[in-house]
Amino acid sequence: MQEKIAIRKKAFINRKKKYFEIYSQFFKPVVTLIKKRKKNKKIFLSFYYPTNYEVNILKLLEITEIKNTKTLLPVVKSKNEIKFVEWSYLDPLKINHFGILEPYLQKNFLIPDVMLIPLLAFDLRNNRLGYGKGFYDKYLSKFLRNKKNITTIGVAFLFQKYNKLPTSKLDIKLDYILTEKGLQK
Repeated sequence: MQEKIAIRKKAFINRKKKYFEIYSQFFKPVVTLIKKRKKNKKIFLSFYYPTNYEVNILKLLEITEIKNTKTLLPVVKSKNEIKFVEWSYLDPLKINHFGILEPYLQKNFLIPDVMLIPLLAFDLRNNRLGYGKGFYDKYLSKFLRNKKNITTIGVAFLFQKYNKLPTSKLDIKLDYILTEKGLQK
């Protein structure tokens, strides 16, 4: 646990120092993945609203192929759980108790088909180190038990890569990691 805390602190400082703005081309591999998965059905794509020098995922909304995809944002519910609600770029947002923007209007909760997930660090095996509350791991563990097919993509800068991160049985490995070098499986 102490090792994770130390890596989080170092990774956050590193991301703040090395952050750079990305372009919408960064997300082309995600668009390709969504097209393959779509096959004449509506795809629910979950975002995160970028904060604390996370990759600016809102650039993905500039890509026209995404226009017919339903976009979702997480909302924090009781017991430190997240749920996802539909959100469009100009929909109103509010600040939650963690200081993160989330949809003001919380309609029906939806299950994403593809999740874009923030992280502080990742490793060669697609393990992810988040902020330590386990929101995404808890959410995904429910659906893995029920065999729901959710594609998970960690979004990061390449400098956030570690050889090996400490993990526990509660950590959920991601399907892909997206960096400026492309999609790593």
